[in-house]
Amino acid sequence: MTWGPTLAADGTNFRLWAPDRDAVTLELADGDAVPMTREPEGWFSATASAGAGTRYRFRLTDDLAVPDPASRGQSGGVHGWSVVVDPEVYTWRTPAWRGRPWEEMVIQEVHVGTLGGFAGVADHLPAIAELGITGIELMPVNAFGGTRNWGYDGVLPYAPAENYGTPDELKALVDRAHELGLVVFLDVVYNHFGPDGNYLGAYAKGFFHPEVDTPWGGAVAVDQAPVHRYFVDSALMWLNEYRFDGLRFDAVHAIENDAFLDAMAAELREKTAGRHVHLVLENEGNDADRLHPAAFDAQWNDDFHNVLHVLLTGETSAYYADFADHPAERLARCLGEGFIYQGEASPNQDGKPRGKSSAHLSPTAFVAFLQNHDQIGNRAMGERLTLLADRQKLRAATALLLLGPQIPLLFMGDAHGSESPFLFFTDFHDELADAVREGRRKEFAKFAAFADPEAREAIPDPNAHATFHRSRAQPGPDAAAWQDLYRTLLKIRHEEIIPRLRDTTAIGAEAIGEGAVVARWKMGDGAILTIALNLGDDIVDFPPLEASPIFADGKLGEAASVAVWLDR
Repeated sequence: MTWGPTLAADGTNFRLWAPDRDAVTLELADGDAVPMTREPEGWFSATASAGAGTRYRFRLTDDLAVPDPASRGQSGGVHGWSVVVDPEVYTWRTPAWRGRPWEEMVIQEVHVGTLGGFAGVADHLPAIAELGITGIELMPVNAFGGTRNWGYDGVLPYAPAENYGTPDELKALVDRAHELGLVVFLDVVYNHFGPDGNYLGAYAKGFFHPEVDTPWGGAVAVDQAPVHRYFVDSALMWLNEYRFDGLRFDAVHAIENDAFLDAMAAELREKTAGRHVHLVLENEGNDADRLHPAAFDAQWNDDFHNVLHVLLTGETSAYYADFADHPAERLARCLGEGFIYQGEASPNQDGKPRGKSSAHLSPTAFVAFLQNHDQIGNRAMGERLTLLADRQKLRAATALLLLGPQIPLLFMGDAHGSESPFLFFTDFHDELADAVREGRRKEFAKFAAFADPEAREAIPDPNAHATFHRSRAQPGPDAAAWQDLYRTLLKIRHEEIIPRLRDTTAIGAEAIGEGAVVARWKMGDGAILTIALNLGDDIVDFPPLEASPIFADGKLGEAASVAVWLDR
């Protein structure tokens, strides 16, 4: 690794890129202080007798000592001591695990903190696997300020959050998942750092491009070799040392450097050869050029969620305005071509064009979802679709999600009909806490329901412990019925859809009513998959098919109905 401590027989070597400093001292918690040697291109290094478990930090001035930005573990939070971690000490129970093919993925996104840390997630894995889910995706687990956070405010992308558990406990979670046949993804954030505990600007201002504006400040300078290596080595660590089966890269449009993304993907592919490793993007730009076997397997398809949310709830504010007109036609395009926006002007983005042509891509290049942490948690009150949508329509949309050829993603609690909110929560203090609280309320001032300042006061305080506690997913009042539906649909997916999914192509999709769509795909073995869905309120005439459906819910053609055929 270019960054971070390296253990060796003669001691541990420590490195820090601090081009803005003339001198740096390595401090060990036992009291030793070792002047670091300045090397070319802004690097400092020192070797010390410091084994696994040693606490250390870097002294920049008399009144400023900072953690290692490539710390593998922390003691005392992101402002505390970094800890030397031996990456080889954990004994794996599943050394022969090589993963599962992408076509087999049914992914459930989970938040580690709300499930009780790494050990708590491990306890939930048998039930997740039994339902028919094949992979879990952990929201970011790297160290962040405070004790609770979504994870996207992380500042140390090599260090598992201290309050979730130790590095070895995270490895034990991955190991347990592999024992159950589950793939494990990790959400990583390489586009920005959180506001609490990021010291990079104190010694490496060149880590950022202040002239490139992002929602979090200057863009990370991934065109600089040390910065490039910082993030690529982090990704390699998660894939090789922790044996994650895949990574989901958060908001890469904010990195604004496609060459970096392509080079990173190529190196990750090269250095994980022989395993099924899956790389997934979140990219608001709908950049189809990044989606190919040598680069990224798929992209989270926000368009799928957004148009279905309009159809299920009737909401058309904020970014849903882009999908308000002719939503059935837009859904048909999504099912037939992947992205809805393929270069058209986006009203929500001031009329700027968004996206590239995607009709040539396999349906498996898109990760589809009805909701995830963003679409629930970015609502003022964190409501799930179980509270926003008609139950029968939601059942029909769930069948489309789980039996369609795009890769399905669930959010924790979905399969149990959870009605618990998933709220935005943090653990900041003093002025930062005030800024986050007021910023959150100001964000919703443009919505009619929160135009009144008194109404905005009802928005939960992100820093309140109760906000975090309420976000723990609890089974809904009809949990058994939802679980039966998910188990039935996933059994069909495993038996009928997944074995045919490789080389699937769309044949066509069309809207046949205000909320009704029929879509067809030619599966890899030549079978024809047809899904007819009506999320509208009027009866529509679906084209007749001779075969019996492999799944149906509701009376065909009536409101809130769905039917799925497989012509073998």
